[in-house]
Amino acid sequence: MYALKTPAFLRPASRPTSPVPGPTSRPDTPNERARPMSKLSLSNFKRTASPMTHSTSALIHDGSYMEVLSLRLSEAISRAVAQPPGPGVPSELLSGRRPIPAGRGHALGELIASEIKPTRENPHLYRAVIRTLHRPLSVLVTNLSGQLLPLIASPAFASVPSPQSPNLNPTQHHALAIATFAGELLETFDGLGLGRDAEMRGDGLKGIRDSLVTTIKRVVEPLVAGIKNDLMPRIEELEQHPPPAVRGPGATKTATVHPTIAYLQNVMPVYARVLGRYITSSVAEDFLASFTITLVWRGLVALSNRPSPAASTTPPGSPPMGAPKAIKDNKRRGSTSTPPTTPPPSRFTLKLPPSRPPSPLSNNKVPGVVTDARALYDLFSPIPRPSKELAREAVQDAFDSLSALVALLEFTYFHKVDAGNLASFEAELDALTDDLSVLIALPILLRAYVFPPASDRTISRMLGISEAAYRTSWLSGFARAEECVPAVGQRVLNILRTMDGCEPGKEVVMRWLQREVIEATAEQH
Repeated sequence: MYALKTPAFLRPASRPTSPVPGPTSRPDTPNERARPMSKLSLSNFKRTASPMTHSTSALIHDGSYMEVLSLRLSEAISRAVAQPPGPGVPSELLSGRRPIPAGRGHALGELIASEIKPTRENPHLYRAVIRTLHRPLSVLVTNLSGQLLPLIASPAFASVPSPQSPNLNPTQHHALAIATFAGELLETFDGLGLGRDAEMRGDGLKGIRDSLVTTIKRVVEPLVAGIKNDLMPRIEELEQHPPPAVRGPGATKTATVHPTIAYLQNVMPVYARVLGRYITSSVAEDFLASFTITLVWRGLVALSNRPSPAASTTPPGSPPMGAPKAIKDNKRRGSTSTPPTTPPPSRFTLKLPPSRPPSPLSNNKVPGVVTDARALYDLFSPIPRPSKELAREAVQDAFDSLSALVALLEFTYFHKVDAGNLASFEAELDALTDDLSVLIALPILLRAYVFPPASDRTISRMLGISEAAYRTSWLSGFARAEECVPAVGQRVLNILRTMDGCEPGKEVVMRWLQREVIEATAEQH
C-alpha cells in the first residue's frame, strides 16, 4: 500500500522500454500480406516536427525564444548605430567618422514589427515580446543621447546657412542623421501604436517614445529657430516705407525695392532648401508648420500697419517751386515779415514746351505695399509644406490670408466708396476679407475710407494702449487675433460712432465691422 518510490536521481537515465504496439485497426490488404518482411516501406515512416520548428508559444515556457529575440534586437541595434563602412563624403566627416546613414531606423523598425505583428492574437506572448523590447531600446536611446550631446553643444551646430555658405557643416550633418534615425523608428511606433498609453497596463514604451521625440526636438528646434531669428527682424521692417532711391545725374528711373524684399530674395532659396533637409519626420513637421505660420503672420501685421504715404507731388529732396527766387529777393531787400507775392500759375504754364502737355497723375500705378505683399507671397511659397493633413491645412490657411491681403490692398487703392451702389461695394468687401483676420483688415479699411491720408491714428491709440503692448497682447498670432475680435471691434465701433461726419466710407466700414463682431461673438459662444 505504501510502496516506496524510487528517487528521481536514482532512476536510470536511459529511455524506458517502449510499450508493445497494439493491434492495428486497419485490416491488412492482400498486397501487404504478400510483401516480404526483409523490405522496408517508406510509407510506414511519418515526418515529425523538428524541435527547432516548434511554435513560439511552446518555447515561451523555458524562455529560449525570448533570449534569442533579445539577442537579435541587441545585435540589430548595435549594427544600426555602428560606423558605416567605406569612405564618406569629405563635407560630412567629423573627426574621421561618417553620420548614420538614412534608412537604418526603418530597418530596425521592420525587425520590431516582424516580431510583434504575429503575436497580436496571443496576449500573453504579445506582452512577453513587448517586455523583451524594453532593455534593448533603453540602451538605444541612451546611446543616441550620448552621441547627440557633444554635437548640439558645439558652436558649429548653431551656425545658420547663408548664400556665401549654403551647405550644412559636418556637425549639423551628424546631428540631423541622429534625428532622422529617431524619426524613422518613430514611424514604426506610430504604425504599431506603441508608446501611446502611459498607464501601468500599457506597453511601457511611452518613455522610449518620449526620448525619441526629445531627440528630434533637440536637433530640429534650434536649427529652425536660427533661421527664424534671422528673418523676423527683417519682416518687421516691412511696416516702414522703403527709403527713396537716390539717382545720379543721367541715371534712369528704376523701381525702388524694399530692403527686406531684396534681402529675402537673396536668402530664401537657401533657407527653403535647408529646411527640406531639416524636416525628415512627422515630429519635425510640427516645427515647420509653426515656423511658416509665424513668418506669414508677421508679414501680415507689418504690411497691414504700414502707414499711408504722404500725399505730395514734389519729388523727395526737391525744393518747392519758386523758393530760390524768394530767397534772393529777401537777401536784396532784407528781412521782412510779409511773404513775397506768389506769381500766377499761368506764368509757369507758358514756359512749358508747346508740343508736350503736362502729364496727369496716373491712377494705374500700383502702390509699393501691394508690390511688397506680392513679393512676400512669392518668396514664402517655396518653403516646404508639411505632409500631415492638419498642419498642411493650417499652413495653407496662412497663405490664403496673405493672398487675401494682396487683393484687399489693391481693392482699397483703386476703388473708392460709391454712394450710389453701397450694397455691391459691401458684398465685394465681405468676399475680400473672408480669408483675412479682422484685426489685419481693420487698419487697412480705416486708413482707406475713414481717416485722412495724413492721419496717424492707430488701433492701439484708439484702445488707449501702447503699440508694443497691442502687438504683444492682441496680435501675437492667428488664434489670439480671432479671440480679440469682439473686444477690439466693439471698442473701435464705439469710437467711430462718436466721430463727426456721415461719410459713405465710414458707414460702410462700421457696418462691416459690426457684422464681423457679431459673427465672432457667436462663434465664441
